[in-house]
Amino acid sequence: MDFQVVVLAGGTSKNLVPLVSEELPKALLPVANRPVLSYVLELLELSNLKDLIVVAEGEDVALHIGSWISGAYDGRLRVEVTSAPEDVGTVGALRAVAHHLTANDILVVSGDLVSDVPPGAVAALHRRHDAVVTAMLCSVPVSGPSESGSSGGKDKTKKAVVHNIVGLDPTKEFLLYIATAAEVEKDYKIQKSILRAVGQMDIRADLMDAYMYAFKRSALQEVLDQKENFRSLRQDVLPYLVRSQLRSEVLSNVAPQVEENGSEKVGSHKNQALLSRILSNSSTTSFHDLHAHGTNESIPVRKTHKCCVYIPASSKYCARLYSIQAYCDINRDVIGEASHLSGYSFSAQNNIIHPSAQLGSKTTVGPHCMLGEGSQMGDKCSVKRSVIGRHCRIGSNVKIANSIVMDHVTIGDGCSIQGSVICSNVQLQERAVLRDCQVGAGFVVTAACEYKGEALARKEK
Repeated sequence: MDFQVVVLAGGTSKNLVPLVSEELPKALLPVANRPVLSYVLELLELSNLKDLIVVAEGEDVALHIGSWISGAYDGRLRVEVTSAPEDVGTVGALRAVAHHLTANDILVVSGDLVSDVPPGAVAALHRRHDAVVTAMLCSVPVSGPSESGSSGGKDKTKKAVVHNIVGLDPTKEFLLYIATAAEVEKDYKIQKSILRAVGQMDIRADLMDAYMYAFKRSALQEVLDQKENFRSLRQDVLPYLVRSQLRSEVLSNVAPQVEENGSEKVGSHKNQALLSRILSNSSTTSFHDLHAHGTNESIPVRKTHKCCVYIPASSKYCARLYSIQAYCDINRDVIGEASHLSGYSFSAQNNIIHPSAQLGSKTTVGPHCMLGEGSQMGDKCSVKRSVIGRHCRIGSNVKIANSIVMDHVTIGDGCSIQGSVICSNVQLQERAVLRDCQVGAGFVVTAACEYKGEALARKEK
């Protein structure tokens, strides 16, 4: 049987408030006027992976996602949408569908991934090495403010995301070591057995976990059954499988042993010494082979499993929608340098204006912009590097830059919007000014008000 595919669609992420709600969960947030989930579904379709299980957090979220999929992909994909309890993490979401998993290998993909890397490449590497897990790690996307201002409001002031520290073999196909971002802030450990066995390790901190994993089902099921406290594939399951490569825990039903004396504690002040020690070792055969065949007398013969990594070329696009800033960055990229992902044909002016959209006199829509179906703009408006959704009504003398305006938004005369996200059915009365703001669905911004770096949302009744 071929790979089974599980898409983790999530729910209403707290990191994306006030953009998300039960009616508009993260998976349906528009990226270039398409739900972000559509990018993963079409990527899988291109790889001829058409039988999918989509797991959403919460029954209401699952209903909204299922309704959209049935309308958009009827006859194209065979999708079973199911729900998992809220706040159980990605491992809990997999546990909710574990009884549906029957194939030898399982491909797990995050529903917020926007990428042009074919999943088939990950699957092929996984099968070639008969790995227990194969993770896709991508170059960290370069993002930041564009020339006309920043995007994302308060989100931009947060600390930069700290990615995992990983150790790779010389072929860059085997994952030998991993420390999560939380561990990197403290001291971290590398097993002596790894240091002895690997010969040479390439330590990297510039790779992002794309949340695309191929698992051997038997090993995944064993982890799901035995590790009840695990919540995250990235922070719990993947590090556990990597750490246990030189032990036989996963494939022989042996309880894991914590080898306090088999680890070296490495503080940040010792990093250089550690690297020197690792790189001073001569290159050897794959340490999996050493342990399997016992070719080195100093290394005991043990049963091992393989953890692999697929690193696409740096020219490939790979980003995840995990924050408001990431949401702004991805929208900017998909109508800009990564426009091939949008699914649209851009004009000679390098923008997309729907044929039904109407522009007033002396209104300009610049390059890297999108104006959706049925939207209308008054006279003397300016749009730069922004996405405007469907059926919006925009008055005269309106300036919009580096912003995302969703569907059915009304913007009065003389408004100025920069670096902001405006959700559906919002009303901006005349001369309102927004800079680096997020405005939740249905909110009314009163006339002549100015907001900077605010999250605006209706109060719940």
